[in-house]
Amino acid sequence: MPYVDRIIELIASFLAVMFVLTCHEFAHAYVAYKCGDPTAKIYGRLTLNPMKHFDLLGLICFTLVGFGWAKPVPIEPTNFKKYRLGLGLTASAGIVMNYIMAFFFYPLFLVVINFMPQITFLTSFLYYLTFLLYAYSMSFCVFNLLPFYPLDGFRIVDALNKRRGPVYRFLRNYGYYILLFLIVESFLCEIFVSYGIGFMDNFNILGWVMRFAQNIIGFPILAVWQSAFGIPFSQIWSSLIW
Repeated sequence: MPYVDRIIELIASFLAVMFVLTCHEFAHAYVAYKCGDPTAKIYGRLTLNPMKHFDLLGLICFTLVGFGWAKPVPIEPTNFKKYRLGLGLTASAGIVMNYIMAFFFYPLFLVVINFMPQITFLTSFLYYLTFLLYAYSMSFCVFNLLPFYPLDGFRIVDALNKRRGPVYRFLRNYGYYILLFLIVESFLCEIFVSYGIGFMDNFNILGWVMRFAQNIIGFPILAVWQSAFGIPFSQIWSSLIW
């Protein structure tokens, strides 16, 4: 029954998004607190309660195209014991958290597809859930490396860059709009592709960037765990999505 399978997929997708976004933002808040800034804790963001972290537009974008964001964790960099170190560690905390999550969720996915019977609703749910936990963790990790405000990539640039030149100001002032354009453009390309206009995938700028980055950044995870499960290297390579 296709509609039942679709409902299971949507439920698994919602739970995966909720968990991935929450852990990402919690990591920012926790590292900021450990670096000497209690701002996130004061505003109730040092929590695993997902309702404290969701940004409606970012959640909608994540649901539609697999890219999105949560509410930025509030920080006051002047509270950091070491300003630039604290800023850099806090900015990269969410990215590192998502990569670690992807590393541990991928073997769970392999367990489901290799050792569980493929005939139950529970197996179908676990298939979608474990795969999407891995896929969304990787997607959020890579997406946040983009140097556009308000993503973590911009905050890392902010931490490493002492100069505030025209490139920095452009990314700070217009990064949000560039990000929205890329997400909308990617969404429209995927709609065209779903209606059989396959060549439009060649114009999916964000899709190309994400696939390339995931194949490079995600390869160690696939190599480690698929080798551990006895999967030949040739199959590991062919499982990458170019």
